Amino acid sequence: MRYWLFKSEPDAWSWDQQMAKGDLGEEWSGVRNYQARNFMREMVLGDLGFFYHSQSDKAVVGIVSVTATVHPDSTSDDPAWECVDLKAVQAMPRPVTLAAIKAQPDLADMALVKSPRLSVQPVSADQWAIIFKMGGL
Repeated sequence: MRYWLFKSEPDAWSWDQQMAKGDLGEEWSGVRNYQARNFMREMVLGDLGFFYHSQSDKAVVGIVSVTATVHPDSTSDDPAWECVDLKAVQAMPRPVTLAAIKAQPDLADMALVKSPRLSVQPVSADQWAIIFKMGGL
């Protein structure tokens, strides 16, 4: 199993909307960055990810699971764009802010810190464990 982080602006797609989809989940569509798309190509069923609210909140607010591997993105006619499907697993008891992540020396190499604009990014097992604990899990 691998770990990931998925960023979304809460006014475009929020954690509450993701939760409301239940076990059906939702396509992680609209990604138009080749590196982010390539990361989705690496995902397998059951991989876990942090759901991160960008813009206003700037915090990890939940955990999602990959429920469908890479397939054509239904929001594009260009076959170059693909996506995965995600379902909500659980909310973070305590959202983990970007400021708190940046304050942790062990997270200095995290993609969220080094490549903050990338909407889909890998998370190492060690980084996952640290943020998981910071979030109260």
